[in-house]
Amino acid sequence: MIKRAVNLVEAGAIESALRVVSTERNGLDALERSLTENLAGPFCNAIKVIGSISGRVIVTGVGKSGHIGTKIAATFASTGTPSFFVHPVEANHGDLGMIARDDVILAMSWSGESTELHGILSYSRRFSIPLIALTAGATSTLAREADIVLLLPKEQEACPHGLAPTTSTIMQLAMGDALAIALLEARGFTAHDFRTFHPGGKLGAMLSHVSDIMHTGDSIPLVPVGTGMPEAITVLSMKRFGCVGVVDEAGLLCGIVTDGDIARHLSVNLGETLVDDVMTRNPKTVNSTMLATAAMGLLNQHNISALFVTEEDGTPLGIVHFHDLLRIGVA
Repeated sequence: MIKRAVNLVEAGAIESALRVVSTERNGLDALERSLTENLAGPFCNAIKVIGSISGRVIVTGVGKSGHIGTKIAATFASTGTPSFFVHPVEANHGDLGMIARDDVILAMSWSGESTELHGILSYSRRFSIPLIALTAGATSTLAREADIVLLLPKEQEACPHGLAPTTSTIMQLAMGDALAIALLEARGFTAHDFRTFHPGGKLGAMLSHVSDIMHTGDSIPLVPVGTGMPEAITVLSMKRFGCVGVVDEAGLLCGIVTDGDIARHLSVNLGETLVDDVMTRNPKTVNSTMLATAAMGLLNQHNISALFVTEEDGTPLGIVHFHDLLRIGVA
């Protein structure tokens, strides 16, 4: 009996979750349709206005809209559009001084009648600061005051009582992301630019380039062709990369001797053997601009532990080891 009751509860929970996801998806579908119809013009105008200012995007909102607003401001800032969130209540108590005349304000309110926004609305009109409204209230105070209205479709909330902001906040979030990405693409914002704002954590590691972590100069384990294996083994041991590169008379990388190569030639007298007879020719190499994640992919694909970094002509620039990639968090 208890097990049957638990199963019924679980079934009800899954049914509820599926209903929420379906309802919120309907909201996003409606938003997608709006972006191809009445919302297209205002959206493009918002991109033009934000792209033309010399200041920042000031995002504001209260309640759940405010929580979504803080995320939107963070997304703007991390994708090349300077932005921060100003709480409308704090704005009424001095934080209006954080908003400059070369900024643009993105005010968020589902109804468009949040009284807490009145101070910012009046301030924007007084100093002619561009005001973009993100609202579902077509005839609301916010919509009437705004220069551009991003009118969201009024769709059913996922809350069974139609009260808790759910579908509405999903649409606000999606619209904020759409603005941020459209601005990113309009500016030609690159992965390298993105890393500038994300130097730490897993994301920063994924956006690192081989040039950021490779060992260079005297750290590179190299010997010329014709070198005896005892000398090569000494270099391999001192540099501690598990390999030594072999360069030809022109200084170009032509081979590699690894711990595995040495193990496979233990049956011969290595004391009288040259690297030319042991090395693997045409070793796997990378260029310095390759992303660290791509370098890790090559190491895994070929089951090797290190890669030499070379110029296009084969001149060695550095070496990157599996442990270097693990150290910065690429795995």
